[in-house]
Amino acid sequence: MKLNRIITACIVLMIAAGGAAAADESVWMTDFEQARKLAAEKQLPILAYFSGSDWCSWCKRLDSEVLSKEVFKDHASKNFILFLADFPSKKKLDADVVRQNDALQKRYDVQGFPTLLVLGADGKVIARTGYRRGGAEAYVRHLKEIRSKP
Repeated sequence: MKLNRIITACIVLMIAAGGAAAADESVWMTDFEQARKLAAEKQLPILAYFSGSDWCSWCKRLDSEVLSKEVFKDHASKNFILFLADFPSKKKLDADVVRQNDALQKRYDVQGFPTLLVLGADGKVIARTGYRRGGAEAYVRHLKEIRSKP
């Protein structure tokens, strides 16, 4: 009986975590040209996240350890325009988004997931990074270091 309650609790927590991750997707823009225009308008760099959201274990780890944490979301929303180029295997994306993401993957020579690029509003690469151990606070420090370089 206790085991059934534990299993049920774990399932509920996994469903809740999945729902939270899906809700966070709304923060990330999926139209690159729109992200570039907003970056120019707000004079902020773009943080472009290339992800295999539903199959890439390192992407899932980055999401759960960093991107879903308030410290990251607070810092990133104030200092970057967030753009997601997703390459899911199960989730269906609009055909225009798929074409755009494929073109961006080629343009920026993204060969593995997760890849995060810090881009200027002009689309030029400022920095390239990916999953890093240490959690959200360490990742925010890493992003601050990137932004502080000329």
